[in-house]
Amino acid sequence: MRAVVTGGAGFIGSALLRHLRASGADSVVAFDNLNSGHRHNLPAADPAVSLTLGDIRDYDAVCAAFAGADFVFHLAAIPSVPRSINDPVPSHDVNINGSFNVFRAAQHCGVRRVVYAASSSAYGDTPTLPKVESMQPNPKSPYAAQKLMGEHYASVFASCFGLETVSLRFFNVFGPRQDPGSPYSGVLSLFMKALIEGQPPTIFGDGEQSRDFTYVEDVAALVYKAALAPSVSGMVFNAGNGDRYTLNQTWDFLKQIAGSDLAASYGPSRPGDVRDSQADTTLARRYLNHAPQFTFEEGLRRTFQWYRESLA
Repeated sequence: MRAVVTGGAGFIGSALLRHLRASGADSVVAFDNLNSGHRHNLPAADPAVSLTLGDIRDYDAVCAAFAGADFVFHLAAIPSVPRSINDPVPSHDVNINGSFNVFRAAQHCGVRRVVYAASSSAYGDTPTLPKVESMQPNPKSPYAAQKLMGEHYASVFASCFGLETVSLRFFNVFGPRQDPGSPYSGVLSLFMKALIEGQPPTIFGDGEQSRDFTYVEDVAALVYKAALAPSVSGMVFNAGNGDRYTLNQTWDFLKQIAGSDLAASYGPSRPGDVRDSQADTTLARRYLNHAPQFTFEEGLRRTFQWYRESLA
């Protein structure tokens, strides 16, 4: 197997690289512009893993990287709701135009299948829980709309051009190597950085909003299964655990793990934020054999240990 992971130097992409190699992939290419990814995320001293510097907005560069690939895992994006609201043009260019380039190049190069990292933000803020793939999408932000458009392109390339595609709606993925250095970083990475530095984090809103937090190793395993599963081309699946925890609960869990009594501060709710999110995993279990191996608490412990060692 030769695989290309767009965004392969990011925290999810680099976890996927490791999982692909552990599962027997002969060659894995990380295609990344290092805008938010990092060279140090890539596994060291593995000659079967390589980095190709490039941007998914550059069709010729994408096409060159995909030549001879069996599978493409499309994770590259500007993955931020607040950033897409504050500055929507770059995220539109990357998340829509870039994704179109990925599908077009994959079809041109004879790639067997593209697994696309979609987003649970496509569901919007409907009160029904858990979120089921058959629900009407209701995106609340440019980012959510952009990722939903990527799903539509995946479906169109499957039906019109014969390219096998699978879309996975990622929920709130967390784990080692998630960069806490940006205000747009995932909430758990910001929580852990705050605990290590002894600085109160800011929780936007009342903290009772809930999320389906999914450990990155479980996500990587599901992405790999989506590449190999039969008779799923053109389909969309939830990539979550099926549970949900409030931010207040999560902060309390982390304080217990860290042995801290640090109090969080609270700020106003952010535009575009979804109140509650939880995946229905029925389809993923049925068609992809989705079987998460890590509880939320175990994932938190593993991740906090990594941050404590890395940020010390």
